[in-house]
Amino acid sequence: MEFLVIDRWLHFLSGITWIGLLYYFNFVQVPAMAMAAADKDGPGPAAIGKYVAPLALLWFRWAALVTWLTGAAYLMGNGQFANALMLGIGQENLYATTIGMGAWLGTIMLFNVWVLIWPNQKKILGIVEASDEEKNKARRVALLASRSNTLMSIPMLLFMGGASHGLMF
Repeated sequence: MEFLVIDRWLHFLSGITWIGLLYYFNFVQVPAMAMAAADKDGPGPAAIGKYVAPLALLWFRWAALVTWLTGAAYLMGNGQFANALMLGIGQENLYATTIGMGAWLGTIMLFNVWVLIWPNQKKILGIVEASDEEKNKARRVALLASRSNTLMSIPMLLFMGGASHGLMF
């Protein structure tokens, strides 16, 4: 029981870190990079791209993984992992349906972080070599995956909170 309490707090803390950084990227860093690139008299976007973005992306991707792992561990500890993955189908289990919807959205978001956003950000930031054409494609893929995650974050949070607080959808 004590494990589940600690696990749940780790899940909340890592989730807050993950979603907070997601919102930072979409609402602060992306617009700031565009403004810095357009400002011909300013220092340019190099400082953000060289120092801030790699560190923020490090925290972002590991917070995403820890959030998913602690969420899975919590569901396993409650004996609900398989039920959640199956969305409570065939069991009339509203908790599993609700938490399962949140878990599936979180799983899609985790996939986007590790498979779409991070590999493309490495090209954009020059961590791995890429041509200008590859960087332009990488910018589009990373932006769309990040914006998709931003859109999915609201229903995901509603499903997670709803399952925990008896607000079954």
